[in-house]
Amino acid sequence: EFLDGPGKSPSDRVQKGAVPPTSPVPCKGGQAAAASAPVPSRWRRSGEAPGPARRSGSRGGARAHAAPLPSFRRRGPAGRAPRAPVRPGRVSAASPSPGAVALPGARARGWAAAAAARAAQRRRRAEGARGPPSPRAALYVHWPYCEKRCSYCNFNKYIPRGVEEAAVRSCLVTEAQTLLRLSGVRRVESVFFGGGTPSLASPSTVAAVLEAVDQAAHLPADSEVTLEANPTSAPSSRLAAFGAAGVNRLSIGLQSLDDTELQLLGRTHSSRDALQTLAEARRLFPGRVSVDLMLGLPAQQVGPWLRQLRTLLGCCDDHISLYQLTLERGTELFTQVQRGTLSAPDPELAAEMYQEGRALLRDAGFRQYEVSNFARNGALSTHNWTYWQCGQYLGVGPGAHGRFAPQGAGDHTREARIQTLEPDNWMKEVMLFGHGTRRRIPLSKLELLEEVLAMGLRTDVGITHQHWQQFEPQLSLWDVFGASQEVKALLAQGILLLDHRGLRCSWEGLAVLDSLLLTLLPRLQDAWQQRAPSLVQGE
Repeated sequence: EFLDGPGKSPSDRVQKGAVPPTSPVPCKGGQAAAASAPVPSRWRRSGEAPGPARRSGSRGGARAHAAPLPSFRRRGPAGRAPRAPVRPGRVSAASPSPGAVALPGARARGWAAAAAARAAQRRRRAEGARGPPSPRAALYVHWPYCEKRCSYCNFNKYIPRGVEEAAVRSCLVTEAQTLLRLSGVRRVESVFFGGGTPSLASPSTVAAVLEAVDQAAHLPADSEVTLEANPTSAPSSRLAAFGAAGVNRLSIGLQSLDDTELQLLGRTHSSRDALQTLAEARRLFPGRVSVDLMLGLPAQQVGPWLRQLRTLLGCCDDHISLYQLTLERGTELFTQVQRGTLSAPDPELAAEMYQEGRALLRDAGFRQYEVSNFARNGALSTHNWTYWQCGQYLGVGPGAHGRFAPQGAGDHTREARIQTLEPDNWMKEVMLFGHGTRRRIPLSKLELLEEVLAMGLRTDVGITHQHWQQFEPQLSLWDVFGASQEVKALLAQGILLLDHRGLRCSWEGLAVLDSLLLTLLPRLQDAWQQRAPSLVQGE
């Protein structure tokens, strides 16, 4: 059993935009009525007592851009059909300034051109071959180092005195190659460099990993390659160097545009730094820049927070993520609140911020395509969509999570994997065994269906009948939910929809998703237990 749910480490690292399926989503006036019901034990975090779960869109112990480990344990990162268009082509960034980090030989001869040539060669080979489609997956790469630990953060990160980057780079390359071979993945749809603070890594490290992935599998030239960046570690020249290394999308951790709040959060940048970095990022990666904004901080009020959001709308790109602060045990903020030196966040105000914020974004032309994520002009996160769609993904680096069916696994059994947490131990294992996988847990069919349900309903598309049938061809959505009186009541309220398209939340329903799951998950479990005996075989 996993220690945590979807995330990159048992220390509660999660996909950006992902939220624990058992946590009530903020709604106007407070939590949904059903949110106070005890969370089913199979969905509780190991060691967590029964009781109300947390709100969705939270930040502290959860982000949402890495791998969603079993969503039936805790938080997790999409289901969309068809995928919204993403601007093609790698960004052709300006040449790095003389002070930028020198890139390896592959960069000098043009990584993108070399990748395109190799991709064309692989396509020609594939066109002449027969057989099933090549396995595909997303790839998450974890850079575990930071300059300092923020007061709200309990992610898997380390504040080193010095980093032997050449050794870390070599291990990242080795582990990526090994996991691609073990998984049999032949096409990588997206790559996400998260952390930690991956913008502290050298662009040469990013280029080396991308080249290794492209050599071991097909990495299309227009694949989404995202890098998390903090304003203080991402000057213009460095961003340009990352663009030359193959990055074509940035996710910037602004968190707040109020300097007092930034100091409270322990961030190293100011609001001025944040806006300057955002402007430079948009210049270098037009249409491919995402920003994070936190809500529900101690003493934060609705009006000033909405003014921050309006300011951000005046200068942001086409993607915004809203996250509610979660006080995590072991963090500085948690300790301050426990001691009474800091007031606890007001959940009612946080719920109001969330509702007012999502309405403001909708009026500005943003589509809320997931509980915490908003996009316009088709700028959805391809990588996170893989998580929400329950696609395969490989997790590379200390504490990374992955989920894939190993090559040759009987009945295509998908495994949830966790890499060794501590960087030095992880590197030793990679050098000895080629990878640092610490735990492998086969997922049952029911566990996988639970994730399909909980993750898919996080999106505005929900779960189409076709998508559900890919995971369970015999027990339809109608079979599971069609006759339930409790589900019919949700349909009558207009917060849940079940029709010819599939199962999904309405716009109002997305705000109370986690309370809906308290009804839907037990219904799925009951239907699975009551299914025809012929379906039991092969469970």
